[in-house]
Amino acid sequence: MGKDVIIACDYASAQQTFSFLDLFTEEKPFVKIGMELFYAEGPAIVREIKRRGHKIFLDLKMHDIPNTVKKSMAVLSNLDVDICNLHASGTIPMMEAALKGLTRQDGTRPLLIAVTQLTSTDQQHMEDDLWIHAPIADVVMHYAENAKKAGLDGVVCSPLEAQKVHDCCGKDFLTVTPGVRFAEGELGDQKRVMTPAQAKEIGSDYIVVGRPITAAEDPVAAYRRCVKEFVD
Repeated sequence: MGKDVIIACDYASAQQTFSFLDLFTEEKPFVKIGMELFYAEGPAIVREIKRRGHKIFLDLKMHDIPNTVKKSMAVLSNLDVDICNLHASGTIPMMEAALKGLTRQDGTRPLLIAVTQLTSTDQQHMEDDLWIHAPIADVVMHYAENAKKAGLDGVVCSPLEAQKVHDCCGKDFLTVTPGVRFAEGELGDQKRVMTPAQAKEIGSDYIVVGRPITAAEDPVAAYRRCVKEFVD
């Protein structure tokens, strides 16, 4: 798969989502559907966005006992999404179970990636709140290695960690990186960020961009700028 820009459609309703997507008359951007939109609109929103010709990253970050995750992934596999995810902290058995559930009878399945550490997490939060005292870079690499052992396709990680993940797990192991901002942009609640051009240079396979596009004065122009900096 080539590099691509995924737009985080973090809206609360189908109406808001389609008002945004209707701005794109020439492109069919890759779209991320997160918890807010999925919980508001359910599977119907996934089917409609897919019907309109968009690729979909369904970002639900599953984390539960292996059997529950397996059965839930089997349901998601019927929605014909392109990427879905879970938390690597759920352990290797959970990730292996997810992969089994996601794989259809004909052997096809969406890409499955694991969240290592959220981009809103920094070293202090990890130590104070989670009692994980290893350096965050080491934790991310360990979680990435576990995801690869479980047979997953890649990880969600900060763009700061993308090259290290490739060094550790191979160039074909996908890195999907949120925490991307334009050079002049606000950081918001993200702690570990890069620009699209920097993410390209360091080896990210996909970047996930939300507010720098969705809250832009001209979202289409902002999307095209992202594509120009990251893909072209």
